[in-house]
Amino acid sequence: MLTRLKRPSFWRHVLVAVGLVAFQGYLGFNVVSGQFGIESQKAMQAEIEELKAQSSALQAEIDAYRHRVALFNPSRLDPDIVSERARALLAMAQPDDLLIMVDPRTGKPITGSSLNSSENQLTDIIDGTAE
Repeated sequence: MLTRLKRPSFWRHVLVAVGLVAFQGYLGFNVVSGQFGIESQKAMQAEIEELKAQSSALQAEIDAYRHRVALFNPSRLDPDIVSERARALLAMAQPDDLLIMVDPRTGKPITGSSLNSSENQLTDIIDGTAE
């Protein structure tokens, strides 16, 4: 009985080589311009800087809120803040305070001297019953 040895096909070697070269080309393309490639690093660095800026701004805001919350600590009440809030809530002023009357409808300061306006007109503006 005769046995014949089959020689590998030439095209099989060529096909494997072309497949490997194509795979290397795919990997090379992704190294340069893929999602995490060299070109994308610039965009990622810019995004990192932007996020760091946002993070520092948010940290400053958090610190401001922590400071404001610390002011409400009963063992550390600031007398100036307590008196300011109490006078604002009771609508009272001290003789050395500067008062600016604001129209509640527009939120703008009321202009003109008190000599031109009578006390009833100012009271009507404050109460919101003026026309």
